[in-house]
Amino acid sequence: MTLYNWDGESCCPILDNQDRVVAVLAGRPQGSNWKGLMSEAANKIARTRDQIHFTDKQLNNGRGKFPAISVGVSYGGGRKEPGNVAQSSAAVLTLLTGLLAYQCFLSLSDFANVIFQAYAPQTYGHYWDCLQSLCKWNPRLRRHFKKSAFASCTINFGPFTVCRPHTDRHNLSFGWCSITALGTFNPDKGGHLILWDLGLIIRFPPGSTILIPSALLTHSNVPIQENETRYSFVQYSAAGLFRWVYNGFKSDADFEVTATPAQSAKREEDRQNRWKSGVGMFSRWSDLQKP
Repeated sequence: MTLYNWDGESCCPILDNQDRVVAVLAGRPQGSNWKGLMSEAANKIARTRDQIHFTDKQLNNGRGKFPAISVGVSYGGGRKEPGNVAQSSAAVLTLLTGLLAYQCFLSLSDFANVIFQAYAPQTYGHYWDCLQSLCKWNPRLRRHFKKSAFASCTINFGPFTVCRPHTDRHNLSFGWCSITALGTFNPDKGGHLILWDLGLIIRFPPGSTILIPSALLTHSNVPIQENETRYSFVQYSAAGLFRWVYNGFKSDADFEVTATPAQSAKREEDRQNRWKSGVGMFSRWSDLQKP
């Protein structure tokens, strides 16, 4: 494993052996008020945490011993069609909607999307087009961030958000997700992001953002010290959303019932080529550097 002492501020792409950008250490904007905004985001999460009675499912999320709540548009997990992520009560939905409406979270979302579009423009376009199509199909779908290509987000409420090694298998396999670390902890002694498949341990300071293909790369965190706090804010899109749009706003099963033999054959051909097509969206670093 290689330790990378990232400063958390500079933008640094991670390239594969074919010069493709597979992830990016996004850093943070240059604005002088960013530290204050990120401190506010952590404080807002802490205060909201105290007002929520978490369900067993939220407390046992499979990634670590901390409560997590997802918000936004999703598909899968027993849903018959894409819809708004259900909350445990109307009061919790109101709390979460209010939390995400603060400027600190709007700024976080905007920054992550700018980096996503800059370093993976084709993948970003794929996400944006999918979400736009879904919202035209069902205008009642709730977008908490109007400028975002990500359909969903998860707030990890900590206060000790340290993930076990995992992949986010419900996300698009070749897609990216955005992770922002928040809280008060010493990044030299804990909170590092581990990308196991790449052999990287990355210093990950609070207030900084990293984008990775979370369904592809096994990732986790180094524990933080006692009496420190770490939260995180994650943005992503479920793979099922893309299949629903591809199927003409149908489930896989409903598509097969109504499809002609030619449509079924084309769908199978596309399925077999999907990984190659998805990876083909990855930008080459040399191309991004061209004027």
